[in-house]
Amino acid sequence: MQAKYFFIAFLIATVLACQQPAPVLIHNTGEAFGTTYSIQYDGSEDVHQQIREVFQKVNQSMSTYMPQSDISKINAGDTSVVVDSLFVEVYNTSQYVWEVTQGVFDPTVGPLVNAYGFGPGKKINNITDQQIDSLMEFVGWEKVSLTTKRTIEKADPRVFFDFNAIAKGYAIDLIGRVLERNQIDNYLIELGGELLAKGQNSVKKQEWKVGIDDPQVTEGREIYKVVALKNRAMASSGNYRKFYVDSLTGTKYVHSINPKTGRTQKTNVLSASVFADTCILADAFATSFMVMDIEQTKLLLKQHSSLDAFIIYLAEDNTIETFTTDGLKQSMIN
Repeated sequence: MQAKYFFIAFLIATVLACQQPAPVLIHNTGEAFGTTYSIQYDGSEDVHQQIREVFQKVNQSMSTYMPQSDISKINAGDTSVVVDSLFVEVYNTSQYVWEVTQGVFDPTVGPLVNAYGFGPGKKINNITDQQIDSLMEFVGWEKVSLTTKRTIEKADPRVFFDFNAIAKGYAIDLIGRVLERNQIDNYLIELGGELLAKGQNSVKKQEWKVGIDDPQVTEGREIYKVVALKNRAMASSGNYRKFYVDSLTGTKYVHSINPKTGRTQKTNVLSASVFADTCILADAFATSFMVMDIEQTKLLLKQHSSLDAFIIYLAEDNTIETFTTDGLKQSMIN
């Protein structure tokens, strides 16, 4: 009799298990910051509205394309603006990366970003060395400070903040916090090619797999490497798409600007993909590595083991070479 009851209980448990719904990923997509986003996560609740609110808050705090944002008011010379906690976090992280890169990462490069035509400000056609040198008077992180009252002081009112090289990564981290507050353990956030992953793809029951673009392909997209991304962020930077050619002079200007020289950087690095615990750091260092040469980058990565990177660069004989940190090699799929 006991064996009979045990068999019935086992049969009921088996049937119930078979009736459990298969895992489903919620998929939110849209546009933000002039690019697209794709966010996948498991769970029963759609939190897309909370995600949209993140974009709104980041824009209000630090969008240089919105005249009424905090950063735009500060750039216009308003010294009364009390910045929010988002601005403070991005400011402090910028300070850290500026120190680590010895000034290669510098969000006060804004006047040059505008002059070269990569920002919201007025572009200077066929910019001269003299014009660049004059703009350099307003560039330098040492020229700004965050007061205890959360206002910004500038050595010169013409100093112009531009957080575009770090704000996108920060927004991704904020979205991750939203998902985790909603007890979501598995997710993949992609915004403009930058990513943050946690847990696994619960439908496929495997780690999230992401691609690194081939920088030699200028039209369309071709994957150069595939990486398993787990509980980490990835940001990539390259000059293979973000550039323009002056119609009058034929001069090619890339978007990577060296804040130490004021010039758009000519480098042997074709693309830099950085892996870190947060996307704000991955974003900032990926930008920095496009200004630094490959040997400088290798040295910095050796000194900061929490960072990993995959660098595609041109060797002296003009052949394509790659560099992979040891911590990343086990995550490379092909």
